[in-house]
Amino acid sequence: MDWKIVLEKGSDGYYTVTVPSLPGCISQGRTKKTAMKNIKEAIELHLESLAADGIPLRSGKESDVVAVRI
Repeated sequence: MDWKIVLEKGSDGYYTVTVPSLPGCISQGRTKKTAMKNIKEAIELHLESLAADGIPLRSGKESDVVAVRI
């Protein structure tokens, strides 16, 4: 299954990764490669936790990614 992620570089140089359709699923890494590896593990653990608690998954397919200039 594919998951949409948001990868952002922080002022500290680390990359933070979130999964919009899995609230609370977040990871980070010093490099993009490390951050991607870490979020894959975080997603697996998050899904295991949801399954153990009997919480259904949200599809996330109804979401749009847009930028807003302020």
